Amino acid sequence: MPPMVARGQARPTLRDVAERAGVSVSTASLVFSGKGPVAEATGDRVRAAASELGFTGPNPLASSLRHGRSGAIGVLVEGRLRMAFRDPFAIAVLDGLAEVLEAVPTGMLLIGQPAGTSESVIPQLAPLALDAVVFSLCGPGDNPAVEHLAARGIPMFSTGVPGDRRITQVRIDERAAGVAVAEHIRELGHRRVAHVAMPLLPTSTAGPVPDAEVRPGEANVPSVGRLLGFRDVFGPEAPAVQTGDGSSFEGGRIAGRALLDVPEQERPTAIVTQSDVIAAGVIVAAEELGLRVPDDLSVTGFDGVDLPWLPHRITTMDQQGREKGRLLGTLVRRRLDGTRPRSVTQPVLLRVGTTTAPPP
Repeated sequence: MPPMVARGQARPTLRDVAERAGVSVSTASLVFSGKGPVAEATGDRVRAAASELGFTGPNPLASSLRHGRSGAIGVLVEGRLRMAFRDPFAIAVLDGLAEVLEAVPTGMLLIGQPAGTSESVIPQLAPLALDAVVFSLCGPGDNPAVEHLAARGIPMFSTGVPGDRRITQVRIDERAAGVAVAEHIRELGHRRVAHVAMPLLPTSTAGPVPDAEVRPGEANVPSVGRLLGFRDVFGPEAPAVQTGDGSSFEGGRIAGRALLDVPEQERPTAIVTQSDVIAAGVIVAAEELGLRVPDDLSVTGFDGVDLPWLPHRITTMDQQGREKGRLLGTLVRRRLDGTRPRSVTQPVLLRVGTTTAPPP
């Protein structure tokens, strides 16, 4: 066992190790960082000296001060963190982001921002030394964390929201994607079509979408842009409801029952939803009511995730979550390297599955 450092005794430093091993401080540093060629015998001698002195490695705080980095990227998630781990699209984005950041190398610190009390995240952020912050799974509306981070000069990145100009974005053309999904349904021959949206405002509640909440100037917000694209095809009179809890299976199931548990002549023959998880909830609601998908009802999703527990392959707009995360990570890495990357628009692809067909 390495010797214990007595209380009050100064901890051994890298210089102490270098002197004991008979090498320069820079050579000892290369041994611990693994970032340069060092003879095997020299490395063994440095590690032996470190063991004798009880030296466990360079001080990470001192290293971060020298290099001007903390070695941590904050990832801000609105709502409970457990919701992020229930959403396969969110997991795919985080996976792609982590893949790039691991090679930097730097770590990710997940930070929850409770719904309804978004300002409470500021005291959490204030003491943290962060190289950058990524807004992931954040809903519509202003985010108070933006002003706090901007004042500290911390670079910010997101997947479309918040839409502040100080944030570097990896976004998609939400409205055009919404149009493409709706046109697929129209081309199949559907005319009685409904829409299930994620909340359009931070204060939105489950139920029909009020006209006041549809704000064309916020088309970059996923819930707003996708609804506007749907209405570009089917008009503002087409029924639209929203979930009260973002992209959730149960929200889709409740919305599905509200739209489908009506007389047959009033029932839509197709439902366009804003996420694959919501679409799964609508499909289950339809089957609980004795309807067959796609024979009696067509359903579309959004995101392009795999739901192996669902006996359907959802027709969806695939926005390649893992690739989106990689793009985010690449922008963060470029910023850490000293460049100022621009926002990018990511392409999407309509993927036709087994949940859409011509109307009965």
